[in-house]
Amino acid sequence: MKETQLHSREKIFFFNKEYISEFVYGGIDGAITTFAVVAGAEGASLGIEVVIILGLANLIADGFSMSVGNFFSTKAERDTFERHKQVEYWEIENLREKEIQEIRDIYSAKGFQGELLEQVVAVITADKDIWVDTMMKEELEMVKSDKAPWKTAGMTFFSFVVVGSVPLLSYVFTGTGPSIQQDLFLYSCVLTGVALAIVGSLKSIVTEKNVLWGIVETLLLGGLAAFLAYFVGDVLEKMFVAL
Repeated sequence: MKETQLHSREKIFFFNKEYISEFVYGGIDGAITTFAVVAGAEGASLGIEVVIILGLANLIADGFSMSVGNFFSTKAERDTFERHKQVEYWEIENLREKEIQEIRDIYSAKGFQGELLEQVVAVITADKDIWVDTMMKEELEMVKSDKAPWKTAGMTFFSFVVVGSVPLLSYVFTGTGPSIQQDLFLYSCVLTGVALAIVGSLKSIVTEKNVLWGIVETLLLGGLAAFLAYFVGDVLEKMFVAL
């Protein structure tokens, strides 16, 4: 079994490791954008029903839009790879000597010389598939992704909706009484902070960076987005009320 296949089957919290990046970035985007909607609505002193409606509309619309963009991006990447691969096959058939020289130049630049260089060239050019694979990696620096477009899109939408719904939980499952309703935004901040911290730690696993810094970075970005949305909502509310 190939090493890439082994890596693709590694799991982190029940998810295939190769799709964790989609979960992470979909989740971050979902949490931040939904929390920004909540903060903006809170800054504008809108009602609970309005917060829920705007938040849910954002979840579905933005989540679907992001997943569609992810689908076409992944598909375009795979299509581009296949198109260049077919071009390489054509060049091997019709420009054989030129392609052989390109292989020779590639491995000469790596330090191969003399008889050893010619042996390497002979081995690679003896098999068209190996030859094309070498040209794709060494000349074009292209590697085919094993990710299926529909899977990346599905993971993006799933994480966007699941993580993005966290800022709305306190509003959806609110109790009764003015004292509880006054603290809804605070509860939303805490829940969103926890969600972003978890996703931020996953981001650090994907990028292989310090977990603490990944959490702090994600929280800062989420907090900044919320502050800007709250500020804009507050300013607009005062402007329209004044009118």
